[in-house]
Amino acid sequence: MSQLTDMTLAQMRDGLRAKTFSAHDLAEAHLTEMEASRILNAFLVETGDKALAMARESDKHLEAGTARPLEGIPLGIKDLFCVKDVPTTAGSHILEGFSPPYESTVTQNLWHDGAVCLGKLNMDEFAMGSSNETSYFGPVKNPWRRAGSNQDLVPGGSSGGSAAAVAAKLVPGATGTDTGGSIRQPAAVTGIVGVKPTYGRCSRWGVVAFASSLDQAGPLARTVQDCAIMLKSMAGHDPKDSTSLKVDVPDFEAAMTGDVKGLRIGVPKEYRVDNMPEEIDALWQQGIEWLKAAGAEIVDVTLPHTKYALPAYYIVAPAEASSNLARYDGVRYGLREAGTDITELYENSRAAGFGHEVQRRVMIGTYVLSAGYYDAYYLQAQKVRTLIKRDFDEAWATCDAILTPTTPGPAFAIGEKADDPLEMYLNDIFTVTANMSGLPAISIPGGVTKDGLPLGLQLIGKALDEETLFRVGGVIEEAAQFTAQPDVWWR
Repeated sequence: MSQLTDMTLAQMRDGLRAKTFSAHDLAEAHLTEMEASRILNAFLVETGDKALAMARESDKHLEAGTARPLEGIPLGIKDLFCVKDVPTTAGSHILEGFSPPYESTVTQNLWHDGAVCLGKLNMDEFAMGSSNETSYFGPVKNPWRRAGSNQDLVPGGSSGGSAAAVAAKLVPGATGTDTGGSIRQPAAVTGIVGVKPTYGRCSRWGVVAFASSLDQAGPLARTVQDCAIMLKSMAGHDPKDSTSLKVDVPDFEAAMTGDVKGLRIGVPKEYRVDNMPEEIDALWQQGIEWLKAAGAEIVDVTLPHTKYALPAYYIVAPAEASSNLARYDGVRYGLREAGTDITELYENSRAAGFGHEVQRRVMIGTYVLSAGYYDAYYLQAQKVRTLIKRDFDEAWATCDAILTPTTPGPAFAIGEKADDPLEMYLNDIFTVTANMSGLPAISIPGGVTKDGLPLGLQLIGKALDEETLFRVGGVIEEAAQFTAQPDVWWR
C-alpha cells in the first residue's frame, strides 16, 4: 500500500499545498490501489483517464497558487450520482448502458472545488438495501473480516461500495446517500465516519431518486475532519432542487474546537431495544463516559414514537419509490425488452430490469398508495412521521444532540440475512428516525467486537446544526482513539 493512499484527506490537502507530492502522483497511487483491489467489487466504473486529466488541471492550479478547497483530492462517487458522460446505473440492470448528458449538483460542486473523480462506486440497487447484496453487479466485500475467519462480510448498504473503498484506502473520501441509514450504517460496520446532513442541505438534483422526502447526500471518510471538509464543498442552495434550503454553508471544519463543556447530550431510553448485544450496550455506555469526561452534561430524553419509526419508514419509502421508479419503462433509456404491445414491453422491461428487492418495494409502495389503502397506510405513516419529529422538537428543549448506537450489531456474512427481509430491515432501527424527521446525524467508529469487527456511535443533531455534530463527533473520535484497521487480504 502506497504511503500516499495511507493519508487522511486533510493530510493530502496539506501535502499538495506544500508541494510534497503532486495531484498526478496522488491520482496514480489511488488508481494503482483500485486496480489491485478489484476483488472487493467496490467500483463499478473506474475513470482513470478522467482522473489523471483532472489531476493535471489541479497541478496547474497548485503551481499557480490558485488552489481551490479540494484541489487535487481524489474521490469516489456512489453510482446514484450522475456524472456527465460516465455510466450511471444505480446498481440496476434497467439502467445498464445509461450515461447521463448532465452532472449532478453535488458532484459539480466537488469538481468546482478541485476534486478528482476516480470512478463510480457499487451500491444496493436503487439504494434499496442494507448490505450491498441487491446490486445487479454483485455484492461488495467488506475489507474487514472476523478474527481467524476468511468468510466474506457485507459492508453495509446502500452506500456499501463507498464505505468499502474508504475503509480499504482505495479513496480518501466518497459520496453516499442516506434514505434510512445508508451512509451511517455502512460507515459503522466498516470502521469509518459517515454524515447524513439535514434534509435539504445538499441538492438532490442529478441524484437517482429512491424516496424523495427522505434521500439526502452526504460524505464518507476516515475521520470526522475529512467529512467536515467534504460536506463544506458538497452542500449549498440549488435552485434546480425545490427542497434545497436557501441557507449559508458554515465552515464545518472550523466548528471542531474540541470543546464540549456545557453541551447537553441526550440519551433516549427507547433505543435500549430488547436483546441488544452486550457489546453495543457497552460501547454506548463508553460513549456516554467519554462525553462526561470531556465536560458535557448527559441528560435522559424520551422519544416515545421511536417504536413506530421503522414500520412507518417501510410504508413511506416504498410508496415514494414506486412513484419514482415508474419512469423506468424501457422506452426512453436503459434496458428494453421486446413485447407484442406497449403494455407488454413495459412489463417485460421492468420484470427483467428490476431485482427482487426493488420489485418487492415497488409492489408494497403501489399497494399502500392504492385506492382504499392510501388512508390506512400512507396517510397514517405520514402522521406518525409528524409525531416522530415532534418527539425530537421536545427533546431539543433539554439537549443539544442525542447519542445512540448506529447499528444493532457488526457486519454479518454475505448471504446470512438475504432470505429474511424483515431481519435485514432491522439494520436501520437506530438510523431511520433522523431521516423521518429530516435531522442531521453522524456515525463515528467507537470500538471493535471480540471478533475484531468495528462498531459505531451515532449522534443526531438539530436541523441545520451539523456544526455541533462535528464538534461532539471530533471529541468522541479523539477519546475513542480508533486505530484498528482490517488486515489486507484483498490484494
